[in-house]
Amino acid sequence: MNDAILALDKVTKTFGHGAATVHAARSITFSLHAGRALALVGESGSGKTTCARMAMREYIPTSGQILYKGRPIEAAKADEIARYRRSVQMIFQDPFASLNPAHTIAHHLRRPLKLHRPDVRGSQVDATIRELLQRVKLDPDIVAPKYPHELSGGQRQRVNIARALAVQPEVIVADEPTSMLDVSVRLGVLNLLNEMKKEMHLGLLYITHDIATARYVAEDIAVMYAGQIVEWGSTAKVIDNPRHPYTRLLLSAVPDPDVRFDDPKARLQPREVAEIRRRSAAQVDEIVEIEPNHFALAV
Repeated sequence: MNDAILALDKVTKTFGHGAATVHAARSITFSLHAGRALALVGESGSGKTTCARMAMREYIPTSGQILYKGRPIEAAKADEIARYRRSVQMIFQDPFASLNPAHTIAHHLRRPLKLHRPDVRGSQVDATIRELLQRVKLDPDIVAPKYPHELSGGQRQRVNIARALAVQPEVIVADEPTSMLDVSVRLGVLNLLNEMKKEMHLGLLYITHDIATARYVAEDIAVMYAGQIVEWGSTAKVIDNPRHPYTRLLLSAVPDPDVRFDDPKARLQPREVAEIRRRSAAQVDEIVEIEPNHFALAV
């Protein structure tokens, strides 16, 4: 974690009290580095978005700490918190709900510049808005004066990306940024995220339930289930050599063109799936090193 921009160190988040306590995240540890992406993968309800909201300081951890450039953010002063909020930006899942329908695209990009970029003034504002839209491959003359409802879903998500880039962040938290887009435009958004990561040396937390796109975007991967990370490491190693039963279960859901859907040998039986879920939900502290940069919880 020494050179990490952002790190979660044994972070736990619970909701409720007593018998009604829900462990949304249990002892989560991961780090984000410049120019690299970490994919946080798991099904709905596994705790991915809870981790994202803690990284964004929307949720305060019940225990553990969040480190920004090696320093606990909980102990930071007001100016350091402001710097953190500028440095860590989020791209939301819904590209329409995250934009105000009453304002133009130019307004959405002008607002973060006004709040976080005191160095941009006067005519520089419009020039910066043009540059941001061009960076995400949108025509500023056409897009800037339009309202969100006049754009397609893919265009709106590109505007959201441009808004996140406006404040010159160091970390982008992308919470399932392509799940509400047509399949035909997902690749363009994923390519854009890859370009951002490399060209701007951003740390990228890519949250998804689609383990196939995780391989395309991220160098590292962490598989979550029931609030805990069950397997993690190099994306290629984890996907090519999955060791935790839940990781294998996720990968079994990816369609294989060489296997018929009605082949019973290609599918896990409901009883097997239920047993994997039961075992994976148990809290486990023992960690097994499968190979260099590839770890899993013991089961």
